[in-house]
Amino acid sequence: MTLAAFSFPVAPAIGSVTLCDTTLRDGEQTAGVAFTLSEKCAIAGALDAAGVAEVEIGVAAMGSAEIAEMRTVAVCLSSARPVVWTRLRQGDIELAEQTGVRRLHIAIPTSDRQVEGKLRASRVWLLAETARLVGYAVGRGFEVSIGAEDASRTDPAFLADIAAAAQSAGAIRFRLADTLGILNPFAAHALVTGIVGRIGLDLEFHAHNDLGLATANTLVAAAAGATHLSVTVNGLGERAGNAALEEVVAAMEASGVACGIDLGALPALSAIVSQASARPVPVSKPIVGEYAFTHECGIHVDGMLKDRRTYEADTFAPGRFGRAHSYVVGKHSGLAGVRNALREAGLPDDPATASALIPLLREWANTAKRPARAEDLAMLLDQLSKDVFAAVKGAA
Repeated sequence: MTLAAFSFPVAPAIGSVTLCDTTLRDGEQTAGVAFTLSEKCAIAGALDAAGVAEVEIGVAAMGSAEIAEMRTVAVCLSSARPVVWTRLRQGDIELAEQTGVRRLHIAIPTSDRQVEGKLRASRVWLLAETARLVGYAVGRGFEVSIGAEDASRTDPAFLADIAAAAQSAGAIRFRLADTLGILNPFAAHALVTGIVGRIGLDLEFHAHNDLGLATANTLVAAAAGATHLSVTVNGLGERAGNAALEEVVAAMEASGVACGIDLGALPALSAIVSQASARPVPVSKPIVGEYAFTHECGIHVDGMLKDRRTYEADTFAPGRFGRAHSYVVGKHSGLAGVRNALREAGLPDDPATASALIPLLREWANTAKRPARAEDLAMLLDQLSKDVFAAVKGAA
């Protein structure tokens, strides 16, 4: 089934799916990643400029230094709403007040394994504590969303009970978190459809990528009725990461669903986060990778040179992301691609020369393990000339 085959139901009052970025919170929880204040401000500013609606800016419970930075980061946002993340603890809510931010997200362990194993508590206690602390936060002037941690291993009926308790206490949204990244698209769709009709709150979906399915699960969550999608730039996050903002945005836009994001801002946003996190973007990473719109294979390049629409979808043209197609030559290049590369390098590009060069290029590529540059082609042509000369001399 293609993406175009999905229909994404969106609440008329919203008009589009809303992205909630958590690069500065869950993204910084990536093992070994830490952002300086200047890096946080740069990321926040780039997210804001790109059109992201909400930005989780950190965890108040980390202490006074973090709270001071969160106050500064919040000022960097002119359009996006800053959100502070807390645990289900009154002390966390009181610390969050010191940030000056008025949006709060409270994470609540909901699976029996986490309620009993981590909280040493019961469902009855959790329902009462959820109602108490949501009401406490609302009473102190916060807009509150709650998140069901480990929702993918939680009894759906209990999820609905938690959402109802939170709503009665004044919560505005309910997040389903696939905390362990164990869902597949079918299970994610079933989870969301099973909950969305049972609660009176907007539904957010937060996917982890342990099985490489975070983007897919996020898309089907939207198809099932989730109105808010939690993402991170470059897919940063705990363990294998979260759903990547750039992938979710591109897939949604390609499916005709607006996210309010400036697509052309995505490459620069990715680069800022990559540098700040010291996590290089894989060259073949969708949308933002160096080779995401690069072609080598002979039949692809031949088709693209004749009419780029042969291998370019109208909804996925690189120009939409401020990028362009590029062509490289290597082991799988055909005559058209090699001639084009020779021509661009200012080298002889007649069919006979290009045809003779291809075997040498393939042999070179096996060792070089990279596309050939202009100087490589010049070197190979020089080798070809020497081989031809030696063959003629030997025949004589």
